[in-house]
Amino acid sequence: MDAVLDNLGLFADGLAGTLTLFAWSAVGSTVLGTLLAVMRVAPSSAVRAFATTYVLGVRNTPLTVVFAFVVFGGPILGLAVGGDVELQYRVFAVIALTLYTSCFVCEALRGGIATVPVGQAEAARSLGLTFGQSLRHVVLPQAGRTVVPPLGSVLIAMAKNTSIAAAFGNRELISAMRTGIENRGDAVVAVLVATAIAYLLVTLGLSLVFSLVERKVAIAR
Repeated sequence: MDAVLDNLGLFADGLAGTLTLFAWSAVGSTVLGTLLAVMRVAPSSAVRAFATTYVLGVRNTPLTVVFAFVVFGGPILGLAVGGDVELQYRVFAVIALTLYTSCFVCEALRGGIATVPVGQAEAARSLGLTFGQSLRHVVLPQAGRTVVPPLGSVLIAMAKNTSIAAAFGNRELISAMRTGIENRGDAVVAVLVATAIAYLLVTLGLSLVFSLVERKVAIAR
Protein backbone atom coordinates (compact mmCIF):
# COMPACT_ATOMS: atom_id res chain seq x y z
CA MET A 1 0.00 0.00 0.00
CA ASP A 2 2.88 2.37 0.74
CA ALA A 3 4.08 1.96 -2.85
CA VAL A 4 0.70 3.13 -4.13
CA LEU A 5 0.49 6.06 -1.70
CA ASP A 6 4.04 7.12 -2.53
CA ASN A 7 3.07 7.22 -6.22
CA LEU A 8 -0.46 8.57 -5.79
CA GLY A 9 0.29 11.70 -7.82
CA LEU A 10 1.72 9.53 -10.59
CA PHE A 11 -1.42 7.38 -10.71
CA ALA A 12 -3.67 10.45 -10.62
CA ASP A 13 -1.78 11.88 -13.58
CA GLY A 14 -2.08 8.55 -15.40
CA LEU A 15 -5.81 8.36 -14.69
CA ALA A 16 -6.27 11.89 -16.01
CA GLY A 17 -4.40 10.90 -19.19
CA THR A 18 -6.60 7.83 -19.66
CA LEU A 19 -9.81 9.84 -19.18
CA THR A 20 -8.59 12.53 -21.58
CA LEU A 21 -7.82 9.96 -24.26
CA PHE A 22 -11.18 8.31 -23.69
CA ALA A 23 -13.19 11.56 -23.84
CA TRP A 24 -11.69 12.82 -27.11
CA SER A 25 -11.71 9.38 -28.73
CA ALA A 26 -15.32 8.73 -27.68
CA VAL A 27 -16.46 11.94 -29.38
CA GLY A 28 -14.41 11.22 -32.51
CA SER A 29 -15.54 7.59 -32.71
CA THR A 30 -19.20 8.49 -32.30
CA VAL A 31 -19.07 11.15 -35.02
CA LEU A 32 -17.05 9.05 -37.49
CA GLY A 33 -18.98 5.88 -36.65
CA THR A 34 -22.29 7.62 -37.31
CA LEU A 35 -20.99 8.92 -40.64
CA LEU A 36 -19.82 5.42 -41.61
CA ALA A 37 -23.19 3.92 -40.62
CA VAL A 38 -24.98 6.45 -42.81
CA MET A 39 -22.61 5.67 -45.68
CA ARG A 40 -23.26 1.94 -45.29
CA VAL A 41 -26.99 2.42 -45.85
CA ALA A 42 -26.65 5.16 -48.47
CA PRO A 43 -28.38 4.77 -51.85
CA SER A 44 -25.05 5.04 -53.69
CA SER A 45 -23.37 1.65 -54.19
CA ALA A 46 -19.94 3.33 -54.44
CA VAL A 47 -20.39 5.03 -51.07
CA ARG A 48 -21.61 1.79 -49.49
CA ALA A 49 -18.64 -0.11 -50.94
CA PHE A 50 -16.13 2.44 -49.61
CA ALA A 51 -17.62 2.38 -46.10
CA THR A 52 -17.85 -1.41 -46.07
CA THR A 53 -14.24 -1.79 -47.19
CA TYR A 54 -13.03 0.66 -44.56
CA VAL A 55 -14.98 -0.97 -41.74
CA LEU A 56 -13.98 -4.53 -42.66
CA GLY A 57 -10.34 -3.54 -43.18
CA VAL A 58 -9.78 -1.52 -40.02
CA ARG A 59 -12.00 -3.62 -37.75
CA ASN A 60 -10.01 -6.75 -38.58
CA THR A 61 -6.63 -5.05 -38.08
CA PRO A 62 -5.07 -5.28 -34.59
CA LEU A 63 -5.29 -1.96 -32.75
CA THR A 64 -1.55 -2.01 -32.13
CA VAL A 65 -0.98 -2.05 -35.90
CA VAL A 66 -3.40 0.86 -36.33
CA PHE A 67 -1.43 2.78 -33.69
CA ALA A 68 1.83 2.00 -35.47
CA PHE A 69 0.44 3.20 -38.81
CA VAL A 70 -0.75 6.48 -37.29
CA VAL A 71 2.27 7.18 -35.05
CA PHE A 72 4.92 6.29 -37.62
CA GLY A 73 2.98 7.24 -40.73
CA GLY A 74 1.65 10.54 -39.40
CA PRO A 75 4.94 12.43 -39.61
CA ILE A 76 5.55 11.03 -43.10
CA LEU A 77 2.17 12.44 -44.18
CA GLY A 78 3.04 15.78 -42.61
CA LEU A 79 0.70 15.51 -39.63
CA ALA A 80 2.17 17.72 -36.92
CA VAL A 81 0.81 19.58 -33.89
CA GLY A 82 3.17 22.40 -33.00
CA GLY A 83 6.43 21.49 -31.32
CA ASP A 84 5.02 19.70 -28.27
CA VAL A 85 6.03 16.05 -28.59
CA GLU A 86 3.71 14.91 -25.79
CA LEU A 87 0.73 16.62 -27.43
CA GLN A 88 1.72 15.12 -30.77
CA TYR A 89 1.62 11.58 -29.37
CA ARG A 90 -1.68 12.30 -27.63
CA VAL A 91 -3.26 13.48 -30.87
CA PHE A 92 -1.93 10.42 -32.69
CA ALA A 93 -3.41 8.18 -29.97
CA VAL A 94 -6.81 9.85 -30.29
CA ILE A 95 -6.70 9.46 -34.08
CA ALA A 96 -5.79 5.77 -33.84
CA LEU A 97 -8.48 5.01 -31.26
CA THR A 98 -11.05 6.97 -33.28
CA LEU A 99 -10.23 5.23 -36.57
CA TYR A 100 -10.46 1.81 -34.93
CA THR A 101 -13.42 2.23 -32.57
CA SER A 102 -15.56 4.07 -35.12
CA CYS A 103 -15.87 0.79 -37.05
CA PHE A 104 -17.55 -0.88 -34.07
CA VAL A 105 -19.72 2.19 -33.45
CA CYS A 106 -20.76 2.00 -37.10
CA GLU A 107 -21.82 -1.64 -36.82
CA ALA A 108 -23.75 -0.97 -33.61
CA LEU A 109 -25.62 1.92 -35.26
CA ARG A 110 -26.22 -0.05 -38.44
CA GLY A 111 -27.81 -2.77 -36.34
CA GLY A 112 -30.02 -0.14 -34.71
CA ILE A 113 -31.02 1.26 -38.11
CA ALA A 114 -32.05 -2.25 -39.18
CA THR A 115 -34.51 -2.42 -36.25
CA VAL A 116 -36.46 0.60 -37.52
CA PRO A 117 -39.46 -0.62 -39.56
CA VAL A 118 -39.07 -0.06 -43.29
CA GLY A 119 -42.46 1.62 -43.32
CA GLN A 120 -41.04 4.48 -41.27
CA ALA A 121 -38.57 5.40 -44.01
CA GLU A 122 -41.18 4.89 -46.72
CA ALA A 123 -43.58 7.19 -44.89
CA ALA A 124 -40.84 9.81 -44.62
CA ARG A 125 -40.16 9.60 -48.36
CA SER A 126 -43.86 9.90 -49.11
CA LEU A 127 -43.83 13.17 -47.17
CA GLY A 128 -41.11 14.47 -49.47
CA LEU A 129 -38.14 14.03 -47.13
CA THR A 130 -34.77 13.36 -48.74
CA PHE A 131 -32.56 10.42 -47.72
CA GLY A 132 -30.55 12.64 -45.37
CA GLN A 133 -33.65 14.24 -43.82
CA SER A 134 -35.26 10.84 -43.36
CA LEU A 135 -32.21 9.54 -41.54
CA ARG A 136 -31.78 12.65 -39.41
CA HIS A 137 -35.39 13.14 -38.38
CA VAL A 138 -36.92 9.66 -38.49
CA VAL A 139 -34.47 6.74 -38.58
CA LEU A 140 -31.46 7.76 -36.47
CA PRO A 141 -33.46 9.10 -33.48
CA GLN A 142 -35.23 5.73 -33.20
CA ALA A 143 -32.11 3.69 -33.90
CA GLY A 144 -30.12 5.67 -31.32
CA ARG A 145 -32.40 4.53 -28.51
CA THR A 146 -31.93 0.86 -29.33
CA VAL A 147 -28.13 0.95 -29.55
CA VAL A 148 -27.29 2.42 -26.12
CA PRO A 149 -26.29 -0.98 -24.60
CA PRO A 150 -24.06 -2.14 -27.51
CA LEU A 151 -22.64 1.35 -27.98
CA GLY A 152 -21.86 1.47 -24.27
CA SER A 153 -20.02 -1.85 -24.54
CA VAL A 154 -17.99 -0.54 -27.48
CA LEU A 155 -16.93 2.63 -25.65
CA ILE A 156 -16.16 0.76 -22.42
CA ALA A 157 -13.91 -1.55 -24.43
CA MET A 158 -12.26 1.53 -25.91
CA ALA A 159 -11.57 2.86 -22.40
CA LYS A 160 -9.52 -0.29 -21.78
CA ASN A 161 -7.91 -0.07 -25.21
CA THR A 162 -6.38 3.29 -24.24
CA SER A 163 -3.78 1.18 -22.43
CA ILE A 164 -2.09 0.54 -25.79
CA ALA A 165 -1.29 4.26 -26.02
CA ALA A 166 1.35 3.79 -23.30
CA ALA A 167 3.52 1.96 -25.83
CA PHE A 168 3.43 5.02 -28.09
CA GLY A 169 4.65 7.81 -25.84
CA ASN A 170 1.45 8.62 -23.94
CA ARG A 171 1.02 9.21 -20.22
CA GLU A 172 -1.87 7.14 -18.89
CA LEU A 173 -2.53 4.38 -16.35
CA ILE A 174 -0.26 1.75 -17.88
CA SER A 175 2.65 4.18 -18.17
CA ALA A 176 2.02 5.18 -14.54
CA MET A 177 2.04 1.52 -13.56
CA ARG A 178 5.32 0.96 -15.36
CA THR A 179 6.93 3.94 -13.65
CA GLY A 180 5.52 2.84 -10.29
CA ILE A 181 7.09 -0.58 -10.70
CA GLU A 182 10.41 1.01 -11.62
CA ASN A 183 10.23 3.20 -8.51
CA ARG A 184 9.16 0.40 -6.18
CA GLY A 185 10.30 -2.90 -7.58
CA ASP A 186 9.61 -4.49 -4.20
CA ALA A 187 5.86 -3.83 -4.48
CA VAL A 188 4.97 -5.00 -7.98
CA VAL A 189 1.77 -6.75 -6.88
CA ALA A 190 0.47 -3.68 -5.06
CA VAL A 191 1.09 -1.48 -8.09
CA LEU A 192 -0.60 -3.99 -10.42
CA VAL A 193 -3.63 -4.27 -8.11
CA ALA A 194 -3.90 -0.47 -7.90
CA THR A 195 -3.84 -0.21 -11.70
CA ALA A 196 -6.50 -2.90 -12.05
CA ILE A 197 -8.71 -1.12 -9.50
CA ALA A 198 -8.30 2.18 -11.36
CA TYR A 199 -9.46 0.57 -14.62
CA LEU A 200 -12.29 -1.13 -12.75
CA LEU A 201 -13.50 2.21 -11.38
CA VAL A 202 -13.38 3.74 -14.87
CA THR A 203 -15.34 0.91 -16.49
CA LEU A 204 -17.87 0.65 -13.66
CA GLY A 205 -18.41 4.40 -13.82
CA LEU A 206 -19.02 4.24 -17.56
CA SER A 207 -21.36 1.26 -17.12
CA LEU A 208 -23.39 3.28 -14.63
CA VAL A 209 -23.59 6.25 -16.99
CA PHE A 210 -24.79 4.13 -19.91
CA SER A 211 -27.29 2.32 -17.66
CA LEU A 212 -28.77 5.67 -16.67
CA VAL A 213 -28.89 6.80 -20.31
CA GLU A 214 -30.56 3.55 -21.35
CA ARG A 215 -33.18 3.92 -18.61
CA LYS A 216 -33.84 7.52 -19.61
CA VAL A 217 -34.37 6.83 -23.31
CA ALA A 218 -36.47 3.78 -22.46
CA ILE A 219 -38.84 6.00 -20.46
CA ALA A 220 -38.90 8.50 -23.33
CA ARG A 221 -40.12 5.94 -25.84
